[in-house]
Amino acid sequence: MSGGQGFSGKAAIAGVGMTALSRSSGRTVLDLAAEASRAALADAGVDRPDAILGYHLGDSAPVPHLARALRMPELGWHNEIHGGGTQSASILADAAMLVDAGLAENVLIYRALNGRSGTRMNTLALKLGEGAEEQFLHPYGMAGPVHQFALAAQRYLHDTGLTATHTHAVVDQSRAHAARNPRALRRDRVDLSEYLSSPMVASPLRRLDCCQETDGACALVVTRADRAPDAPRVHAVVRGGGPGASAMDKARDVTRVFSAYVAGPLYEAAGMKPDHVDVALLYDAYSWLVPRQLEDFGLVARADLGAVLASREIAWDGRVPVNPHGGLLSEGYVHGLNNVAEAVRQLRGTGVNQVKDAAVALVTGFGGSYGSAAVLTR
Repeated sequence: MSGGQGFSGKAAIAGVGMTALSRSSGRTVLDLAAEASRAALADAGVDRPDAILGYHLGDSAPVPHLARALRMPELGWHNEIHGGGTQSASILADAAMLVDAGLAENVLIYRALNGRSGTRMNTLALKLGEGAEEQFLHPYGMAGPVHQFALAAQRYLHDTGLTATHTHAVVDQSRAHAARNPRALRRDRVDLSEYLSSPMVASPLRRLDCCQETDGACALVVTRADRAPDAPRVHAVVRGGGPGASAMDKARDVTRVFSAYVAGPLYEAAGMKPDHVDVALLYDAYSWLVPRQLEDFGLVARADLGAVLASREIAWDGRVPVNPHGGLLSEGYVHGLNNVAEAVRQLRGTGVNQVKDAAVALVTGFGGSYGSAAVLTR
C-alpha cells in the first residue's frame, strides 16, 4: 500500500538543534532531548512550542517530561509515535498538518536516545505480525534487523551485479563527507582492504556496512511559512509500504523496500520529478540501501549504479549528492532525524559540504518495506 499527502506550503522548518553525538553521553535521554529542543527553538526564534511530537521505540524521554524540562506552563497538542526510522520523514507530515489546520503555530519535533550506552537497537526483538511467526524464522538465523536485511541485500546485489567494491564506495564516500563534519563520529577514510577485512555480521553485511549506535538528540521546529519565509518548506510526505523486506515469508521480492512503494506517489504529491532533486538525504541504515533508493527514486538507472558508485558521483559535488554530512553510517544515528536536519542546512546554504545551489532536498525514512519520504524546498 502507499499513500501520499501534499501540502500547500504553509509549513516550514525554521529551527534545527542537535546535541553532540557520542557512544557514551553520560546523560539522561531527557537531558539530551531538552538540549536539542532548546537549540532548535532558539534557532527558530521561538520561546516555547504550542505542540510537541516525538517518536521512539520505548527508549526516549516522554513528551510531558520534556515539556516540564522546557518549563512550559501548559502542554497543548502532543503525540508520541511508536516507531523508528519510518517516522523520521513522516513525522514532518504530522507537524505540517497541525500548522495547515491552524491547530498549532510552532511544532517541536524531537528524537533522543542513548542508542549505544542505553537500549541498543540490535537487542530489540524482531516483531513480525503478533509475534507468532518468529518461531518459524528464528531457526534460520533471522534474529534481528541486520540478519533480516542482509538476506534482502544478498539478493539485491546479485540481481544488480553490484559487488563489495560498490558497497565499499558507499561507505568510504560517507566517511569522506564526515571527515569535514565536526559533528561526525566516524571521520577516518576506509580503503578497500580495510573494508574487506571488517568483520562480517551477516553476509554480505560487514560491520562497516551497518549504521552506528549513537547517543544523542536532534530537534526541529516546524512553523508557518509566512512567519519564516526563508525557511525550507515541507511540500509533500508519503508513507507507504507493502510485503517486501519487512515480511519476507509473504514477499514476492524480498529486496523491495519502502522506496519501491513510495517514490511514485511522492513525486505525484509534490508535483515534481526525479531531476528536480538537488541533494538526497537517504536513510542509510545499511550501505546497500543507498543504491536501492537511488534506483527507486529515479535518481540513477539500475544499469548505471555500478559506474556512479565507483566514480564517486554520489559525492557532495558529484552528479547525485548523497548524505553530504556522512549520514547514519558516519555522522551518527539519531534514527534519521539528523538527516532531515542536514537537509535543512543544505537548503539554507550552511552545510559542511554544501551542494551548490541546492533548492530541493529529498529525505527518506526506513523500516523495511515500510517507510516515508519527504520533499523539502528552499
